[in-house]
Amino acid sequence: MKLWRLLVLALVATALAVGVAACGDDDEDEGGGSTGAQTAAQEFPAGSTPARIQEAGEIKIGVKYDVPPFGFKNPQNNEIEGFDVDLGKRVAEKLGVEPNFIEAISDNRIPFLTDGTADLILSTMTITAERDQEIDFSEPYFVARGRILVPQGSDIKGVDDLAGKKVCTALGSTYEETLKKEAPRADLRLVDSYSECLELVQNEAVDAVSTDDVILTGMIIQDDSLELVEGEELTTEPYGAGIKDGDAEMKKLVDDVIAEWKQDGGWQETYDKWVGQYTNENQEPPTMTLEEAIELSK
Repeated sequence: MKLWRLLVLALVATALAVGVAACGDDDEDEGGGSTGAQTAAQEFPAGSTPARIQEAGEIKIGVKYDVPPFGFKNPQNNEIEGFDVDLGKRVAEKLGVEPNFIEAISDNRIPFLTDGTADLILSTMTITAERDQEIDFSEPYFVARGRILVPQGSDIKGVDDLAGKKVCTALGSTYEETLKKEAPRADLRLVDSYSECLELVQNEAVDAVSTDDVILTGMIIQDDSLELVEGEELTTEPYGAGIKDGDAEMKKLVDDVIAEWKQDGGWQETYDKWVGQYTNENQEPPTMTLEEAIELSK
């Protein structure tokens, strides 16, 4: 069993406790913060992607399977759970269909959209100008920060100390380019998934891992012999939902869901459930716009 699954046990116990306390005779709040009875599904123009999804009865959503607390496969019930998953349930609820969560690692998220494998990507995906040339993004729904993770006692105290060190990150992530630019003399090790990075740093096969702070926090919860390097964040990482290029109806649907989620308390509930209790940090829904997120990456 992969080591990252140890975290799932803690997440599951807390999620179950929250679920028992919060639910009544139904599970309408599984999508993260439903505040009233189920409403009728919205209708969409014939031939549009949302209408096609409604006809199919399910929406295929690409998420991570090994990045708690945003997307992970619960080994106790085989369900896919996390922050991104709860947002996906909100989108499915708006459409009146079932969510079908498929695994989307960093390197195949865009291909999944372009070839139709997924209708939507919710996979800790940073909005960038380069990616925006290939796909469309929703408005930002979370803002992470780039950090470095090391074993306690490491002599790595900042990005300059990565020179000559073995550093792990995911193939196809924004950190592949960030590390080449900020730490050009680092020995970069690219893997398919962040669970592999965790195993490598635990086995001393690499000296450090670099990615989003919330992903690294998940690793620390699994192994408290690891720690974040103090100091300035490497990057600002606004997450957006990935949408097929030019699909205006789908983008409007997802943007509307995110706006409602932020306004009705659902975002805060989801944040507290999956992130805040582990980071002990208070956050509010992001106000950054899509245009600002794209400009940030230029």
